[in-house]
Amino acid sequence: MRNKFAAQLYTLREELKRGIVPVFKELKEMGWAGVQLSALPPGYDPEEIAAALKENQLGTAGIHISMDRLENDLDNLLDEVSLYQTKDIVCPNIPENLRNREGYQKVKTHLNEVAQKAPGYRISYHNHAFEFDTEIEGKSSLEYLLEPTAENKILAEIDVYWIKKAGRDPLQFLQPYAQRMPIIHLKDMTNDERKTFAEVGTGLIDFAPILDWCEKSGVEWYAVEQDICPGNPMDSLQTSLENLKVLAKQFQ
Repeated sequence: MRNKFAAQLYTLREELKRGIVPVFKELKEMGWAGVQLSALPPGYDPEEIAAALKENQLGTAGIHISMDRLENDLDNLLDEVSLYQTKDIVCPNIPENLRNREGYQKVKTHLNEVAQKAPGYRISYHNHAFEFDTEIEGKSSLEYLLEPTAENKILAEIDVYWIKKAGRDPLQFLQPYAQRMPIIHLKDMTNDERKTFAEVGTGLIDFAPILDWCEKSGVEWYAVEQDICPGNPMDSLQTSLENLKVLAKQFQ
């Protein structure tokens, strides 16, 4: 399992401004097996990223790509993603103007069209909590988007923190997405009145049964993201990784 732990780069969005190469080097030295590409600095060089991945022997746990680029720059995007040796493209969010019944229907249609236009790649959707505010066909808009049917090509990238934030049980929510979730997002929730972001293994979420389910259900990468850190984000990632390593011993 330890070779499946990836640092989600949104956590390090400020650190990336000092350079991709040193950040990737530090992550490798810390013990991460891979990174999930996100929040890359404006004007980044895809060749530099690919070289830094190779130099540090870091795997690529997919890449987060905006709806706008999926819609308007797909050919160039696929050329870029091919450099990173990943087949996972993840839509990380939905613009506010589409967070309604008609909007979610458009998003589902569009992401399925992207999947058809990008054979050999997997298209996933990463949730927050707002998808539970809208109901479509008797289910939350998130369950509507990720409906596990042969016709629906949108895979899940479940973020367990946001599932809990929405008042749902993460382990129960995962059940329909066995073999339909190549990447999961791990982050914890503080055990206080704030119920905010915390390092994995330090908060309310029970990760052991989640990891057990993931190992049996086709999850290939565990991407650790912490949207807001109390101090140095590198320190937060270190804490999460060390706690995950302890948990991983149960699955050896």
